Amino acid sequence: MRFPDPLVPGRLIRRYKRFLADISLDDGGDVTAHCANPGAMTGLAAPGAPVWLSPARNPARKLRWSWELVAIGDGLVGINTGHPNRIVAEAVAAGRVPELVGYGDLRREVRYGRNSRIDLLLDGDGRPDCYLEIKNVHLKRGYGAEFPDSVTARGTKHLGELGAMVAAGHRAVMLYLVQREDCTEFRIAADIDPTYNAAFTKARAEGIEALCYACRLSTQAIELDRPLPVRG
Repeated sequence: MRFPDPLVPGRLIRRYKRFLADISLDDGGDVTAHCANPGAMTGLAAPGAPVWLSPARNPARKLRWSWELVAIGDGLVGINTGHPNRIVAEAVAAGRVPELVGYGDLRREVRYGRNSRIDLLLDGDGRPDCYLEIKNVHLKRGYGAEFPDSVTARGTKHLGELGAMVAAGHRAVMLYLVQREDCTEFRIAADIDPTYNAAFTKARAEGIEALCYACRLSTQAIELDRPLPVRG
């Protein structure tokens, strides 16, 4: 996924009300940017952190800027939770996810379950449909990426609905996309959301597959990179 316009650098002043962030631009002036991330963003929202913003293409949009990247240590972290579906869809279509090759059709946001939409639905002649749910990951503790970074009742619901798809004879896959480069493994943050952890354990026992991939990030693009082992 390439950013359609050059990103603009700045420094974070503060993130507040979950979806707002005040930024001091490197070329002068302070702006308020949209923060497309409902999570806790633990370790990613320290005042003074270098950040990059994308300009809005719609001149009528209330906020002109969107927060895209933050520098942590020597690397970048993508904080926009609106991007993972596109990143994964591009990688699957290009055959860069070995576990998901061989499907002839890829559809996004298909209705299923109880008033839900699956992120990607893959199908092919003679193969069970593959229901692919994608979760954004940016929390890192130690060397590992972890999900979730806050309680997610919605995530728990998705695991249950994927289980129903497996019971109906379909394939179901959870793909955790880590929008950072500095992790060596993935695990569920059981201490943050014990209910989700229990649902994840149950889901894997029911046949739901769990994949995790890290990303390669720059101020020009975010692309799926390499698989990370799923622990636990």
